[in-house]
Amino acid sequence: MSRIGNAAISVPSGVDVKIDGTTVTVKGPKGTLTREFNKKMTIALEDGKLTVKRADEEKETKSLHGLTRTLINNMVTGVTTGYSKTLEVEGVGYRVAKQGKNLVMNLGFSHQVIMPEIDGITIDVPNANLIVVNGIDKEKVGQFAAEIREKRPPEPYKGKGIRYQGERIIRKEGKAGKGKK
Repeated sequence: MSRIGNAAISVPSGVDVKIDGTTVTVKGPKGTLTREFNKKMTIALEDGKLTVKRADEEKETKSLHGLTRTLINNMVTGVTTGYSKTLEVEGVGYRVAKQGKNLVMNLGFSHQVIMPEIDGITIDVPNANLIVVNGIDKEKVGQFAAEIREKRPPEPYKGKGIRYQGERIIRKEGKAGKGKK
């Protein structure tokens, strides 16, 4: 039994939910999100609460039950409060800046790394070592933050690179242990 899938999603005031078969459209103060779900899921709106029911007891259907409920909840949260990921840039000479709609990063390469904003994502650079990715779609925000981190992931010896805020990097010792038996 899916415990997550059985929980009802409360729809806050100011959020409009439209259900058209397996397509759910959520419209709120921050924007609109639309997503298509599996045909085995029945989505209903009753008394300001969204419920997700499954058609049968197969293993795949049970998995989709919890996933569908979580995705719909993420849509409702996204259009009301939005999502953000914060990345830290660490290293001598490593810095970031925003020029127009582009994120310009100096990451120790011979060239600057430039990443343009994509649809539904906004980038903020409060200081030269911090990047904040904002948006209403949790999946897009996480993917874009991962693509930024991928440009220079943190290395284990000095910890230089781009990391998520609060991410712990496991450090290695280096050459100090060489020659001991």
